[in-house]
Amino acid sequence: MEKGLIFDIRHFSVHDGPGIRTTVFLKGCPLRCVWCHNPESQQNEPEKVLRTIKLNGKEYRSLETVGSYMSADEVFDQVKTHIPIFDESGGGVTFSGGEPLMQPKFLLNTLKLCRANDIHTAVDTCGFASHEVFSSILPYTNLFLFDLKLISPQKHESYTGQPNHVILKNLYYLEQNNATIIARIPLIPRITDDEINLLAIKAIIKPLGCVKRLDLLPYHHMAKDKYRRMNIPYELEDLQPYSTSKLEEIKSLFNDLDIPVTIGG
Repeated sequence: MEKGLIFDIRHFSVHDGPGIRTTVFLKGCPLRCVWCHNPESQQNEPEKVLRTIKLNGKEYRSLETVGSYMSADEVFDQVKTHIPIFDESGGGVTFSGGEPLMQPKFLLNTLKLCRANDIHTAVDTCGFASHEVFSSILPYTNLFLFDLKLISPQKHESYTGQPNHVILKNLYYLEQNNATIIARIPLIPRITDDEINLLAIKAIIKPLGCVKRLDLLPYHHMAKDKYRRMNIPYELEDLQPYSTSKLEEIKSLFNDLDIPVTIGG
């Protein structure tokens, strides 16, 4: 059976869909967003990362491998012990990354296992995948967490490394096939947060009945150490996190949507 390359499994997640969830992070992504907060997720192969631990005033360094191959059954063995928590909280399993749709056979097999055991499933996706991949997982996915970053094709390609026409086409495909979506906008100062871009995203999602909520995901600094450990230049060194007032100002642009709008998911 097809194995998946996993770089983390986190239990008790509350920001990756409804209820208390287990989030399975798959390694490999077709995009190279300059603000990526999981740089360890980008390459579709295991990687060595320098880990530094400070103890009693001394630093200890070691190399650790990020990413290991697991079968769908092995992942489900970690998931199934949390079924009572899912049932009690209305939670389930979320597949994230990286981009989980880069490993379609493994993702499909694991989704099928979850659904066969009445576990709510969510897929957190950038939307950049083939129509065939989306159509294969759609019957087994209760919820899509769908990123919308930049509507200008030129800016999207400049900041993520890929055009956005495939992403938008897949969003409309999910609408036509009665999927359930939470749209997510990563708010990156001076990149995705200008009013023209945000209003363009609003114009796209407003008529879509499949979009049940909009999450605004503010930029933060927490990925800096990851870039340093992986010896990758961090291009956003000078950016500062948003103030509460600025986030409320951005949120107000979406006041006329007929769906809930949240800051932070």
